[in-house]
Amino acid sequence: MLLGEKAHAYDAVLAEFLPQHGIHRKAMFGADAITVGGKGFAMIHRGMLVLKLPRGRVDALVAAGIGAPFDAGMGRPMKEWVAIASHEDQWLALAREAHDFVVAMQMR
Repeated sequence: MLLGEKAHAYDAVLAEFLPQHGIHRKAMFGADAITVGGKGFAMIHRGMLVLKLPRGRVDALVAAGIGAPFDAGMGRPMKEWVAIASHEDQWLALAREAHDFVVAMQMR
């Protein structure tokens, strides 16, 4: 269960995307995920916002201290996923980036 700023920040992400055509919620890695075209781009996992972004962007967020590599429990980080435990003021903008990245991947 999310509390405080995290709950408000994730509610803003849901409000942005769920009214859109082709956007759905589903369980992914045991978490509440948001998908576009059946592919996940954002989820809440253990109180962190987890996003699918290009590897270079993930590396930049980690280097800036904003996020950490996301490990889905398989013992190694996933290259295109980042977990963000704080910086709630950036969650919506970062979720938009993740959405755009996944949409662009589907158009290839």
